[in-house]
Amino acid sequence: MPIEEALAIRTSRRTSLRPRLEELLEGRDRATLEIGCGHGHFLTDYAAAHPDEFCLAIDIIAERLHRAGKKSARAGLTNLAWVLAEAVDLLAEWPDNVRLAPRVFVLFPDPWPKRRHWKNRLITPEFLTALAARATPGTALCFRTDHALYFAQAVEVVAAHPDWVIDPAAPWPFERETVFQARAPDFQSMVALCGKSGASGVS
Repeated sequence: MPIEEALAIRTSRRTSLRPRLEELLEGRDRATLEIGCGHGHFLTDYAAAHPDEFCLAIDIIAERLHRAGKKSARAGLTNLAWVLAEAVDLLAEWPDNVRLAPRVFVLFPDPWPKRRHWKNRLITPEFLTALAARATPGTALCFRTDHALYFAQAVEVVAAHPDWVIDPAAPWPFERETVFQARAPDFQSMVALCGKSGASGVS
């Protein structure tokens, strides 16, 4: 796809994103977020187990969102929505009166294993700053990956960021095996809290 066409598509998506978010989040002051929902297994079960939370998930592949939507519809869930968006665009267009809380999930994101592609990884200082601006103190960033080098880099980036602290005492909040997790021989998890300092640890 030519770069001009790609930019036009992204601009169109971003223009329509703000009214879509305002519609979904009307009357709400907080939401749990999953970035990169895959086929929706995890957040569908999470939303069912947490009916008092409004949950929103994003992905950049429409077919995944379609499958996810069918799962939540079959479950009869009214506290869950699926949105086609990239993380940077979502945070830029996120309504000012709604906070990301109590959790943000990033499960098995693309590790971009080649060094020249590391700039495309989600966990960066810029992402953490934008996320913290939309979160409340104590909001948990729950990160899991099967790529050891990405995990090590993510830990380093989060530990160095002034708005986040890795909490060694925080348990993983909800277990539901995803498609990507089922394919992974092993994985590592990290829970970081927004607006605190002075702790460091991973599992």
